[in-house]
Amino acid sequence: MKTNQLLIVLLYFFTFSLLSQNELPIHQNNLKLIPLKSLSNSSLQTNLEKELNLNPKWKSLMSQNRMAVGVIDLSNPKITKYASINGNHMMYAASLPKISILLAAMDAIEKGELIETEEVTNDMKIMISKSSNQAATRMIDRLGYDKIASVMTHEKYELYNKEDGGGLWVGKRYGGGGDTNREPILNLSHAASVDQVCKYYYLLANGKLVNPERSKQMLDIMENPALHHKFVNTLDQIAPNARLFRKSGSWKNFHSDSILVWGKDPKRRYILVALIDDESGEQIIRSLVKPIEKVLKKTTVRA
Repeated sequence: MKTNQLLIVLLYFFTFSLLSQNELPIHQNNLKLIPLKSLSNSSLQTNLEKELNLNPKWKSLMSQNRMAVGVIDLSNPKITKYASINGNHMMYAASLPKISILLAAMDAIEKGELIETEEVTNDMKIMISKSSNQAATRMIDRLGYDKIASVMTHEKYELYNKEDGGGLWVGKRYGGGGDTNREPILNLSHAASVDQVCKYYYLLANGKLVNPERSKQMLDIMENPALHHKFVNTLDQIAPNARLFRKSGSWKNFHSDSILVWGKDPKRRYILVALIDDESGEQIIRSLVKPIEKVLKKTTVRA
């Protein structure tokens, strides 16, 4: 009887351990999270540069600061690896920075500055999943530019750092009219850099945006994107069962995408961000997924 009870207890803890490893946010036992830049990995960096430079068009765009890519390997949360190309180069990012509005809203709700009504909850959802400009504008008007900027620049996150190339910024409604609050470096209205978007997802995956409960709520909002283009188009084909948390943006020649891929197999768990200034940017972003997964596989094997 005692042997059977011991086996049941061991099975319980084994099952619980497996479930915990598959949960998001990733549990870090309330330990202070290692800064993303400290996780830069030379092997991942070398493999990333080598693989992407094989494509002459991509190599040319990257050399002109018109293509930026960042990747975080989450296959082993205890050994997170990061690499980027043109990581701190800020670009116009269209709808991608709506994730800034989402974070500012969660911060405001947590502090009692914004009431979490059904309308607010719905606007946050469709602002992300369907990239609704109307919903994003309503959220901007509820929060105000100063609130959004204060959260992006707060020392807890530093998702926009004037001394380090800028980052995530929303300083204009997604539609005509109204005042603006453009970021101070390049005067952009909707801006992002790969480094800061990767940091956003890294903090989110680890439950560090506002708190674990709000991070979980944000993950729920960002999961199952309604738009199936760019990264999602390729992942629908090669990883149909993976969980996808995503926000993208496009305007004229500017194309951007950001995604947290959480596969059943831990080997397919990563964050990927791309910002591109080129008319073929949407297709380039689609084509990036397979080379990135190749880089991740190669780096993991050699680690």
